[in-house]
Amino acid sequence: MALLLVLVALAAGAGLAPQAAANAAMARVAGRPEWAAIANFVVGLAGLVGLVLATRLPWPAPAALGRAPWWAWGGGFFGAFYVAAVAFLAPRIGVATTLSLAVAGQTLAALVLDHLGALGMAARPVTGPRALGAALLVAGVILIRRF
Repeated sequence: MALLLVLVALAAGAGLAPQAAANAAMARVAGRPEWAAIANFVVGLAGLVGLVLATRLPWPAPAALGRAPWWAWGGGFFGAFYVAAVAFLAPRIGVATTLSLAVAGQTLAALVLDHLGALGMAARPVTGPRALGAALLVAGVILIRRF
């Protein structure tokens, strides 16, 4: 099971590179990265609704959604910003640099969230090895950007 989780995470990450290129192409055609992000989310929404309908997943109760903390609704804003930013940045600084910077940013923010146990996540302190891993990611960004 652990191997399956690792493979799913790798596949999700691998999908971000072609997504960046596709969104950059859509931004060129549409004229703005915001329109590319909208197209991305419309297609994604259609795919998810199709999946939910095909698998007959039960719909959540509106009352349950109303009990979500206010900040839980912010995921869509972060996703929209990410997609629009990548559509803007990828053609200017390259897919590898864009995504390596994004991964470094994700990792640094994740370390803070984990350390604080923020936003409903379990607390996982920043240890020496975890800090070293983050530093190596930042070093990787520098190498990708310079060479």
